[in-house]
Amino acid sequence: MQMTPKLLLIEVCGWGGALLILGAYLLVSTGRLDGRSHAFQWMNVIGAAGFVVNSGYNGAMPSAVLNVIWIGIGLVTLRSVQRKSR
Repeated sequence: MQMTPKLLLIEVCGWGGALLILGAYLLVSTGRLDGRSHAFQWMNVIGAAGFVVNSGYNGAMPSAVLNVIWIGIGLVTLRSVQRKSR
């Protein structure tokens, strides 16, 4: 299969998403970020979006659905944190 610009972008979305989610996990695990911090939640939301693009394109629907739910959890948490900070 030839790597077209479209396929390259889809791969970059998937790998970028993986790096963001792993980075977020590493930062929380090492105590550099709090699990309810905006940075942690946004890293997960954006990372999961990259996975949705990649897995959706490749037909991996369980992974795509899981990551849509992951995005929802992150967005709900961000909203909750925002409300509590007011």
